[in-house]
Amino acid sequence: MRKPLYKLIPVLFLVLCFASVAFAGPTIDSILKKKELVVGTSANLPPLTFKAKDGAIKGFDMDVSRMIASAMDVKLRVEVMPFNDLIPALESGKIDMILSCMTITPDRNLRVIYVGPYFVSGQSILTTKDVAININSVDDINKSDFSISVPKGTTTEKIAKLMLPKAKLEIAGSTDAAFDMLRKKKVKAMMADYPYTSVTSFKYQDKGFVANPPFSVEPIGIAIRADDPLLTNFLGNLLFLLKGDGMLDAASKRWFADPSWISDLP
Repeated sequence: MRKPLYKLIPVLFLVLCFASVAFAGPTIDSILKKKELVVGTSANLPPLTFKAKDGAIKGFDMDVSRMIASAMDVKLRVEVMPFNDLIPALESGKIDMILSCMTITPDRNLRVIYVGPYFVSGQSILTTKDVAININSVDDINKSDFSISVPKGTTTEKIAKLMLPKAKLEIAGSTDAAFDMLRKKKVKAMMADYPYTSVTSFKYQDKGFVANPPFSVEPIGIAIRADDPLLTNFLGNLLFLLKGDGMLDAASKRWFADPSWISDLP
């Protein structure tokens, strides 16, 4: 029987990174000293990251986090916080890295280093069937009488302001709050990452919600501080190995091709 890759990863990395170990930066030094990797996530963007009924943090991002911790031979600790607090928490050293469906953008990249992408997403509109039937293009929602809720501080908010200058945008505190506005009929639609709108439309299909196909392409990356070149190299090599061995594809299929996990949602 083939030996699982997660058991081979530490050995493979001795080969890939042995010459650089002596130059480990402060983040790797801290992780190895504590024997613990601290990952920050918002846990509200299924299927990438979400809090299950039993309180466990699950999703594709958490699978990737466990792979990283296994490669470093350390324990994984997940810190859940609002999306807008993630980068400040990373900068202050409260967490070691961010895996939270975070799009790689120029402004964020001026503050943090991104490794990846490990996943590609896009923006999508979630609305009701009666409204969706009249949406054929962005022009159909870029109107002064069309109200859309978007989560504050996200790529969604920036894209909505750029692409929908005429629409009435309602800024919500979080992605779940934006959906709550739609459920309460305070807006005609909400905009969010396609994984979220797709999962939500399936979960609430009996309520008549539908998700439009994504109309943008957004690379999702691992965010780390800019103080540790070895960590950047380490994560880049790890993603290369995980992609080559098929482990990333397997994890992606688990969360995007098999809807059985939806029963875990609260």
